[in-house]
Amino acid sequence: MRSMVRDTPRHGNRGFTLVELMMVVTIVGILATLAIPSFQRSVIKAREGTLKYDLATMRDVLDQYRADKGTYPPALGELVQVGYLKRIPVDPFTHSDQTWQVMADEGESGGIADIHSGSPLVGPEGTPYNTW
Repeated sequence: MRSMVRDTPRHGNRGFTLVELMMVVTIVGILATLAIPSFQRSVIKAREGTLKYDLATMRDVLDQYRADKGTYPPALGELVQVGYLKRIPVDPFTHSDQTWQVMADEGESGGIADIHSGSPLVGPEGTPYNTW
């Protein structure tokens, strides 16, 4: 009885031609060229979202501190020491928690009334991140 499995020829070419390999590499290159800009845009949007969230959180905490203590904190570290924050967030564009730009209160206290990113980069809409 004959086997149902088809025998492969022993003398045929079993590899790929150079043209076939070049076509596959070209197609992969085109797909990568299309995917990389989309990926980079999504990374920037994620960082922008994180920056907006961190700024809103820290501004809210600054206001809570002022409402509780009657004055703005003298330094960002004070917010961590008294328990308003677990840690100072890392700026998603500078990758550091030391680069935040703090804006002093114009009143008597001179504490930190506002905060901005320390990044010199400009967003896709043309607005610098350090003005957010």
